[in-house]
Amino acid sequence: MVKPVVAIVGRPNVGKSTIFNRIVGERVSIVEDEPGVTRDRIYNTAEWLGKEFNIIDTGGIDLGDEPFLAQIRAQAEIAIDEADVIILIASGREGVTDADEQVAKILYRSNKPVVLAVNKVDNPEMRDQIYDFYALGFGEPFPISGSHGLGLGDLLDEVIKHFPAEDETEYDEDVIKFSLIGRPNVGKSSIINALLGEERVIVSNVAGTTRDAIDTSYTFEDQDYVMIDTAGMRKRGKVYENTEKYSVLRAMRAIERSDVVLVVLNAEEGIREQDKKIAGYAHEAGRAIIIVVNKWDAIEKDEKTMNKFMEDIREHFLFMSYAPIVFVSALTKKRLTNLFPVINQVSENHALRVQSSMLNDVIADAVAMNPAPMEKGKRLKIFYTTQVAIKPPAFVVFVNEPELMHFSYERFLENRIREAFPFEGTPIRVIPRRRK
Repeated sequence: MVKPVVAIVGRPNVGKSTIFNRIVGERVSIVEDEPGVTRDRIYNTAEWLGKEFNIIDTGGIDLGDEPFLAQIRAQAEIAIDEADVIILIASGREGVTDADEQVAKILYRSNKPVVLAVNKVDNPEMRDQIYDFYALGFGEPFPISGSHGLGLGDLLDEVIKHFPAEDETEYDEDVIKFSLIGRPNVGKSSIINALLGEERVIVSNVAGTTRDAIDTSYTFEDQDYVMIDTAGMRKRGKVYENTEKYSVLRAMRAIERSDVVLVVLNAEEGIREQDKKIAGYAHEAGRAIIIVVNKWDAIEKDEKTMNKFMEDIREHFLFMSYAPIVFVSALTKKRLTNLFPVINQVSENHALRVQSSMLNDVIADAVAMNPAPMEKGKRLKIFYTTQVAIKPPAFVVFVNEPELMHFSYERFLENRIREAFPFEGTPIRVIPRRRK
């Protein structure tokens, strides 16, 4: 199911990142008193009253040297493009400002649901000051305090009222859904067009010309697929083309709908930090992953070039050592059909269940070979392991004290499981739990 998207918008220093962190439940954005310092993660998943949704902190979208008003305007427009519901944050301490009115004018024309929250209302005496905010035209303002967590329940109650009805295309179980994600201009649309043999998706050398996520049905050697091309930037211009974080936002819904995610790299440009961030979202979402190196035809090569590039990928993508690597050229169509056997295999591995008896034999052998180290005078004891989920495969390890499971030992157990069973291409989860 595709989760609704909520965007937090507002002028600098009204507390957007504080509110984002409160709603998400962990401190994932940098919070300082200076305006415009949010530089960390801007997209996460949250839940309220059993409803999961994705949330964007638009203050985390770095727009370079643009003046503040231009940044505010651009962030508001990004929220309009991406969000199902928008939370407009203002500050009760400063009252209604010209910048608040600028943002309100942009959002008012969007026809998207907007919920107005007045932050920094830290005590009841300040609540009389929020009535001026009715002038912004979004109905009742919700007084909140991000620093103290006050009023967020009422705010979220209102937000979830505006979530769209679930409307998702259902495909047969044997259809493999895969998406292509990556920075702008790595060749995602070109790969799809080359596979289809027709110009089904707009292709341009200008970064960010794909307008929407497009589902394309395809059959190869009797296997049915749905290819999901991640949407690029809808707006053109310097502000948007300089905003690589925006490409992460465009990838998320496609990731959620996919069984397999193809992380596309540009061989000419090499590996960028943004490649790792985009891939990290697919990894955390638990999708099967293939790393696809496109534009391989444009590289001068010798017998060591491919191995060197693979080593670089493994070094930069340590958290995805399980992902197979495929080198292709959308321009010459070389090796493109090699993608499908790999997609089939990682999709099968993603849904693999292993017998409990075999699994426990593997874990017992691993513990016998390398017992857990002592921690504060105690040693981790593993009693039993069982697989509890697929897509991705998840294993609960029943132990005496879950706190004694160091992440390095958890990684050791994961590696032993991978050696024993064919889990190439899929993340797996190892979850320690106290035996009752």
